[in-house]
Amino acid sequence: MNKKVTGKKAASSASKTLKSSSTGAKSKAAAGSALSQTKAPKKTTSKKAATAASKTLSDGRTSKASKSAAGSALAQKAGKKKK
Repeated sequence: MNKKVTGKKAASSASKTLKSSSTGAKSKAAAGSALSQTKAPKKTTSKKAATAASKTLSDGRTSKASKSAAGSALAQKAGKKKK
């Protein structure tokens, strides 16, 4: 079970990302996921949001705030179940 939550700094970055008019849809999806997990240890990042976060991190044009939010979202992705 995921016990991680979005910290204050990452939540602030996610908020800035969502408010920015120049931010792309993938960055905003990752930021929204990270922000929704503030003080919510039982929530995890969906596969779709994790993919968006991964693409956000690999895009060279992405702002530092967007990358912070994307990193937080990826850190809260549910782990693979062991067989």
